[in-house]
Amino acid sequence: MRKEAKDGNPIELSVTNQGTVQHSRNYQRWMRIALHTFFVLSGQTVATLLGRQYYDKGGNSKWMATLVQLAGFPILLPYYCIPPPKISNTSSNQTTPPPSFLILASVYFFLGLLVAADCFLYSVGLLYLPVSTYSLICASQLAFNSFFSFFLNKQKFTPFIINSLVLLTISSTLLVFQNDSENTTGVSKGKYVIGFVCTVGASAGYGLVLSLTQLAFNKVLKKEMFTVIMDMIVYTNLVASCATLVGLFASKEFLSIKTEMEAYKLGKISYVMNLVWTAISWQVFSIGAVGLIFETSSLFSNAISVLGLPLVPVLAVVFFHDKMGGIKVIAMLLALWGFLSFVYQHYLDDCESKSEKRKADEVVQASNGSQ
Repeated sequence: MRKEAKDGNPIELSVTNQGTVQHSRNYQRWMRIALHTFFVLSGQTVATLLGRQYYDKGGNSKWMATLVQLAGFPILLPYYCIPPPKISNTSSNQTTPPPSFLILASVYFFLGLLVAADCFLYSVGLLYLPVSTYSLICASQLAFNSFFSFFLNKQKFTPFIINSLVLLTISSTLLVFQNDSENTTGVSKGKYVIGFVCTVGASAGYGLVLSLTQLAFNKVLKKEMFTVIMDMIVYTNLVASCATLVGLFASKEFLSIKTEMEAYKLGKISYVMNLVWTAISWQVFSIGAVGLIFETSSLFSNAISVLGLPLVPVLAVVFFHDKMGGIKVIAMLLALWGFLSFVYQHYLDDCESKSEKRKADEVVQASNGSQ
């Protein structure tokens, strides 16, 4: 590579310096990915444990438990003040006209309602299931995400993806056959089944939300700029929060909030702090998930989320004295196996993408050299 000096004579730029700059950029990117991964794992784990504590210590409102998953989105607003990073190859995005307000509003409204329904199902599942069982069932969201991505995002089903789907399905199904002695929530068998079905439905809904979000980026927004992703999460959470407030008032659960607060076993302040920190934890999770989507992809973000789920059963044994029976251990191992199978396929896809990019660069360099 050549550059003109001030006296007009060409000077050579060190290839080593170029490599150092590229290495520094890669290092910074992986540091950002590591930070976002920490946000996903810590936010999800803390929020799930606090949600279980809310129910264990006297909380009963499913709609309130749903609202705190969504209403903390205003803490994301300062992100708009951060200058967006430069993205290469955006010429196609610049020539694409932006979607109309009606189309954007429809996307945010539909996804917001879907997110609200999904969070409500999660709240019901967490109410009726031990937190360890709940978390292991949630691992099936990766399988659902891959399934919906096959139809909506044209994702290919490789042997490793199929292996991941089968293992995660078996992992969740095994929990139906666990002994009643491992049910530490004290609910009836009927409510346990309701909790199981709602959690599976919520996992399917979460996988569908991710696939539809990716579809919206590809077909409607047609770009994944930082502000576009922030708009997606803020506006959908705004719609979802409004829908949840409607459910809270329509169900008349808001009438019992004061009584619930006064009867909370840890006191009023602890009741409020539980809700506040649950809301903050879910938004920390959202920041990490959005960051991973921006740096990598929605599927990779979901895979990291699934990686954190086995942490919850282990911590639940410590904090909530959940019983870790043989079936749960087998289910956890199968879930981890399924996750690793999915990640290995992602690694192979990444290697293939880099190889294709390298070949394309070599072709361009050869073409420039022949001129």
